[in-house]
Amino acid sequence: MRPAELIEQKRNGGEHDAAELAELILAYARDDVPDYQLAAWCMAVYFQGLTPAETHALTDAMIRSGETLDLGAALGRKVVDKHSTGGVGDKTSIAVGPIVAACGVPLGKMSGRGLGHTGGTLDKLESIPGFRVELTTDEMIQQLREVGMAIVGQTANLVPADKKLYALRDVTATVDIVPLIASSIMSKKLAAGAQAIVLDVKVGDGAFMKTLDDARVLAEVMREIGTMAGREVTCLLTDMDQPLGRAVGNALEVHEARDTVRGDGPADFTELVLEAAARLLAYSDLGIDLDEGRRRAEAAVDDGSALEVYERWIHAQGGDPDPGALEQAPVRRVVPAPRDGVVTRLGALDVGVAALELGAGRRTKADPIDHAVGVLCFAKRGDTVLEGDDLAEVHARTEETAERAAAAVLAAYEIGERAPADHGIVLDIVA
Repeated sequence: MRPAELIEQKRNGGEHDAAELAELILAYARDDVPDYQLAAWCMAVYFQGLTPAETHALTDAMIRSGETLDLGAALGRKVVDKHSTGGVGDKTSIAVGPIVAACGVPLGKMSGRGLGHTGGTLDKLESIPGFRVELTTDEMIQQLREVGMAIVGQTANLVPADKKLYALRDVTATVDIVPLIASSIMSKKLAAGAQAIVLDVKVGDGAFMKTLDDARVLAEVMREIGTMAGREVTCLLTDMDQPLGRAVGNALEVHEARDTVRGDGPADFTELVLEAAARLLAYSDLGIDLDEGRRRAEAAVDDGSALEVYERWIHAQGGDPDPGALEQAPVRRVVPAPRDGVVTRLGALDVGVAALELGAGRRTKADPIDHAVGVLCFAKRGDTVLEGDDLAEVHARTEETAERAAAAVLAAYEIGERAPADHGIVLDIVA
């Protein structure tokens, strides 16, 4: 296999042999192919794309570059997983996991950290005092047996080729290529060992995929990869034109996730959590359909069993589940409505960037996270407000940063005379 020949072949619109493509990726993971050649190949893929067979071969090669887990074999049970493509205020996994586990279905998940305006699940969980995201495989399996769920960081040996390839794409303007996005996400999901996966593909202002059509293409590619690997996959295409729920910021989002697990969450976030949980339960080995999955998910919230699992899970990973233990920002600044009207828009990206500027996110992987700061959005799209009503509340470290963030959050709101059409949180389903 000569990398230059594969670059030329793809540049000219040709299709790679699966074995040659796999060797290219594995050789790159071994440092036998230089960055400049893989960068040229990525750019050729940017313009020519990959066929489904090539995308599957790429995903398989990335999986084979490191270790894999088989959680189902270890537990003797069907294990489910949920993944999101990232958004503003997306704390869904923290609420879905306890509900699914309370219904008797193990959920094992490897999560990542946030970069830019999209928050990472691990960053949110680390706002819980003492919470440990680094578990060994044996510890993860034992916790799945005893508690029913675990959310941990990705091990260094899981899909190392993807980690290296993503870093290269990030600096060569080749991130936004659907086959490469899909193979990056699915290689990690498949290597982590779940048999059934619900993918939450965000759509809109605060998401990577800005249009429903683009999101649908990505969802279909990811589902096809999963199906070819023998997994069951459903993709929920969900609204990210405004923040999900009310809370944006790590400790604030953990607090809201816990509220939702005990039945007191915002309507849009609660709906997404129950929809994802119902689909995971329908995929499980319980032998139930989607309607029964929804009924059991709602029952686990209503009877308190989901909250009980939440607290056991946090304890198991070393954390304190008491919401009072979460750090609170010293400065709070209310954002008042400038006039009467209806919220016609709440820009997710604007709110996400405001939280980032407060310190809730990171611009580079080395940046520290301030777990206490963030934004609470009290008024959402379609809500009627009066002049002076609280639109939002900024939680900041200093008066200066609070003032800047409050101005940015106010600019994210548009108030008009007529409410926009309500399309709900789930825009489409690819299943």
